[in-house]
Amino acid sequence: MIKAVAVDVDGTITDSRRRLCCSAMESLRSAEEKGIPVIIVTGNILPVTKTLSIFMGTSGGLVAENGGVIESPQGRKILGDIEKCQRAYEFLKTKYALEKVDFSQERVSEIAFYRTLPVELIKDALKDFDVKIYDTRFALHITDPAVDKGSALVRVAEDMGIRPEEILAIGDSENDLEFLKVAGLKVAVANANPELKARADYVTEKSYGDGVKEALERFLP
Repeated sequence: MIKAVAVDVDGTITDSRRRLCCSAMESLRSAEEKGIPVIIVTGNILPVTKTLSIFMGTSGGLVAENGGVIESPQGRKILGDIEKCQRAYEFLKTKYALEKVDFSQERVSEIAFYRTLPVELIKDALKDFDVKIYDTRFALHITDPAVDKGSALVRVAEDMGIRPEEILAIGDSENDLEFLKVAGLKVAVANANPELKARADYVTEKSYGDGVKEALERFLP
């Protein structure tokens, strides 16, 4: 039985231009009205995630900065170590011209910068650092490998009094792999990364927010 929905933001409930999809908003609100809380799981900073939650009307916990920060009934917690990410970023800047994403001063657990270089080049350059690199297709993220969206979602679920296997999770990119792995029902939207599609229980026929609507109409009562 599905007791919560966990959903990514960029590329999942937004379109390719990062605009929120009305179809996703309506279906997520419908889930809330049925008593099924929605958990936002994203690489965005917590203030953005919290604002989305307020305007979307979600009541589940929040996972921000790719699992580096969470908010649940037990309060707000920083799980990722930004200092190791900062050291890696400073090293990268000695080799390449990089620009952090907007509002980077608000990030407390990771570093995110614009996708001006191939992700494999970044991964190779930082292979000796204790960090993990994610390509969300909107930015490249240097994160603490001790945390990810999956481990953070487990923490939030525990605080909400539900089990991860009671969660329907929906995502689109490589940083969603971990949180789909821990969920009971794994959904990839049609525009998703091929690896994510391979791990999903269901791949929607439609892309972005229309795919979210398709999945919720299919699997929720």
